Amino acid sequence: MTIGIIGGSGLYDLDGLAGARWQEVDTPWGRPSDAILTGTLDGVAMAFLPRHGRGHVNAPSEIPYRANIDAMKRLGVTDLVSVSACGSFREEMAPGDIVLVDQFVDRTRDRPSSFFGTGCVAHVSLAHPTCARLRAVVADAAGATGLRVHAGGTYLAMEGPQFSTRAESVMYRDTLGADVIGMTNMPEARLAREAELCYAPVAMVTDYDCWHPGHEAVDVAAVIATLTANAAAARTLVAGLPGRLAGARGACGAGCDRALDHAIITAPEARDPAVLARLDAVAARVL
Repeated sequence: MTIGIIGGSGLYDLDGLAGARWQEVDTPWGRPSDAILTGTLDGVAMAFLPRHGRGHVNAPSEIPYRANIDAMKRLGVTDLVSVSACGSFREEMAPGDIVLVDQFVDRTRDRPSSFFGTGCVAHVSLAHPTCARLRAVVADAAGATGLRVHAGGTYLAMEGPQFSTRAESVMYRDTLGADVIGMTNMPEARLAREAELCYAPVAMVTDYDCWHPGHEAVDVAAVIATLTANAAAARTLVAGLPGRLAGARGACGAGCDRALDHAIITAPEARDPAVLARLDAVAARVL
């Protein structure tokens, strides 16, 4: 088992890894957001990738999502925890809280969202886009942070990089029924499913977006202030994962590691060899 961590805004490094080194990984989809920090924590292999790159150089729509997930798969990651900042549409999900997302509404439009396409077509199920098994472990680890934890919630992924208009914020909350909003968990979740990774998002609430009449509209200063205050909690959560996940890694009860079993529809004789070559990591098990 190897635990992968994708760190969002405010989480650009990971302390305490034994044998830590930043490792460059090449993929058929280009270079990931940054080098990947590898090492062990409590005897468990770890791989950490800052989603925006160290120094926060990648805008949400320009993050190389396919390269990021391919690189994690290439390094042997089996369980992927994604940490990100988010706004809240619910009074009870207050700034400083943690929401363990289990559903998505995808409003992105400018990002490649699949490893598959012409030459090798596949359709995976996203009915349950996150791993219930891994989410339960993350919930247990999150309990040690001292922050309030919400076990479940719908994440609306917007394109960005601008924040919402108030009309959009109200629509996302009241019409679409979303609980939190962010810019980076899609297509990340889609690609993790195609790569047969167990995927669990950790959304750290920084603001109330702009729907709330009693709070100022979101701005970067407020986001950074809350992220800074919660950085230690994020590290505590991550540090608690190896001990809770250590041991023999059997088949995932949620079926994440078998998502491609019946997904590839292109006949073997019609598959493009060049496309198959790009899938050498994410789909090696079935190809």
